[in-house]
Amino acid sequence: MGAHFYWYVVDYEPDIGAALEALRRREFAAGRYHPAMRFPPFPVTADSPAPGPRHRSINDALEASDADGTRSILDLDRIASAPDYGAVTRLSDEILMSLYGTTRPTREMVEPDCEFSEDLERGQGVYIVLYRGDAPSEILFAGYSFD
Repeated sequence: MGAHFYWYVVDYEPDIGAALEALRRREFAAGRYHPAMRFPPFPVTADSPAPGPRHRSINDALEASDADGTRSILDLDRIASAPDYGAVTRLSDEILMSLYGTTRPTREMVEPDCEFSEDLERGQGVYIVLYRGDAPSEILFAGYSFD
């Protein structure tokens, strides 16, 4: 089976780690992870299925997903300064400039193509601060599943 790309957009929070953790808790509570759902749908919207958690904790869900991973943001549990398995790193200014012609892309520039996804490895993720005008407005978190 091949790896699956996933992404989420959340409201901007200056503490990227806190935003990541809040997103992980939200998606766990919604049950949008494997094995609670075989293939969670993306992008996540207000109309996305939310069957609720099938495990007592995120750690229990990670154990139950085995080598496949959860196919969701639950697989990424920290912010790192360099790419690493299970971690989210900031997409570099060089890549942002190359893809979008700016270091302050808008959501409309990044979605729906997510051109940066071609450079991601399985089990790793990135984040991009998205702008509206000159102000940060959202954070996009993205990754590839392990399977």
